[in-house]
Amino acid sequence: MKLGVFTALFGGRRLSDALDYIVESGLEAVEIGTGNYPGNPHCPLGELLSSKKKRDEWKAKITDRGLEISALSCHGNPIHPNKKIAAAHDKVFRDTIRLARQLGIEVVVNFSGCPGDKDGAKYPNWVVCPWPPHFTEMVNWQWEKKVIPYWKAAARLAKNNGIKVGLEMHPGFVVYSPETMMRLRDAVGKNIGANFDPSHLFWQGIDPIASLRCLGDAIFHIHAKDCAIYPPVKLTGVLDTKPYAHEIHRAWIFRTVGYGHGYDFWKDFVSTLRLIGYDGAISIEHEDSLMSVNEGFQKAVAFLKDVLLTEKPGEMWWA
Repeated sequence: MKLGVFTALFGGRRLSDALDYIVESGLEAVEIGTGNYPGNPHCPLGELLSSKKKRDEWKAKITDRGLEISALSCHGNPIHPNKKIAAAHDKVFRDTIRLARQLGIEVVVNFSGCPGDKDGAKYPNWVVCPWPPHFTEMVNWQWEKKVIPYWKAAARLAKNNGIKVGLEMHPGFVVYSPETMMRLRDAVGKNIGANFDPSHLFWQGIDPIASLRCLGDAIFHIHAKDCAIYPPVKLTGVLDTKPYAHEIHRAWIFRTVGYGHGYDFWKDFVSTLRLIGYDGAISIEHEDSLMSVNEGFQKAVAFLKDVLLTEKPGEMWWA
């Protein structure tokens, strides 16, 4: 396994400066945003698609420093009911697939997205319960008319380009759990899998370790991000819409690795990754509002260096 970082964290720095800092911190891989929600401060997508020379120069900045690109990420909502938003997010996704193929990168990360409750809706409508009956009707319509048709076509495009698409299981979108992840994968094909971020599972009450075992080889990429549940959950439950900046009043907040769950969990996490055959990058995603960019990142680096498994186990010498 290799330790990496999602470079959206360093969007305020030039790519070269960010890469130097990442190398100095002892990391081996980078995940780079190409647009949509993460933005693209380090990856001028159109420019790179239009020029092999610029692509080669851009990639060399990374590989010449001894780093590998674990994924290109374009988290968006390509099935948004607003057709303008959907088209823009879909274009970035398709262009990212093209760029990944040209650069020899295997994984593109995205969200599954969420449609509205009908054609002509203004906003996405995430269904979280089956009753009253119109909720069940709505979620069935979303999957049958919007989700599966879009992702079948997207899966074909990705497969034709030799790309695996890792969808991040995220509440607010139709794929938010191992069950919904496998429902989509079974419907559209095996080159659609997961970008596994345990933080989004923690606050839903989903067991990340059981989820790793459930998903197995459907896991294409890993985010290292933590989450802590706090006392307000006893009154609000986990469906908490208060702003992230109101930390003391929230039921849960994102934490840097080790500040939501300790060594026991994270050692089990990386061990289970080895059990299911994942040996790719572990990409730090720091969104802890209680820590600076530098401190949260460096604490995650130090913590994960203690728990990551980096050597192949070899033969069983004891049996």
